[in-house]
Amino acid sequence: MKRILLLLALVTVLCADRAAADGVDTGWRSVLHRELPLLGHRNWIVIVDSAYPLQNSSGIETVLADESQLDVVKGVLDALKDAKHVRGNIFLDAELPYIPEASAKGIGAYRTGLDELLKGQNPVSLPHEQIIKKLEEAGNSFHVLLIKTGLTLPYTSVFIQLDCGYWSANAERALREAMPKGP
Repeated sequence: MKRILLLLALVTVLCADRAAADGVDTGWRSVLHRELPLLGHRNWIVIVDSAYPLQNSSGIETVLADESQLDVVKGVLDALKDAKHVRGNIFLDAELPYIPEASAKGIGAYRTGLDELLKGQNPVSLPHEQIIKKLEEAGNSFHVLLIKTGLTLPYTSVFIQLDCGYWSANAERALREAMPKGP
């Protein structure tokens, strides 16, 4: 039995090493690629800094990223751009614009980089605790993919609530108005 377990462990290590040597990403990108087709409206993808807590809601899955937070945000946005079935509504912490460089070295460069990535996305800023509450509520019924980076700057999380990619809010509103009122 010990030999079998040792052999399985060796095969696992060799396969992981081989995948890395072949340039296959076995981390967050693989998880995103595998799960994005399964995600739909009301699911979330969240990119967070290193101090973000591990949550215990059964609907929240946390994976680690070994890339910069801005690279992860770009990777997620690119994947969403290619997805036909979902689009992302982006939420940012309202506290982010008010953090002084003197208190968090590098925050200005982060904000500049994030602004560049989010051009045309119209992110909504809400107090951090309000967004966390939305996330916790979603995690009770829907899947949340949380990608944790090594960033050490406060209030830098990027929260992406997925919505239907082929049905707009205007189309939904028109449908509801066309439907009969009442029970």
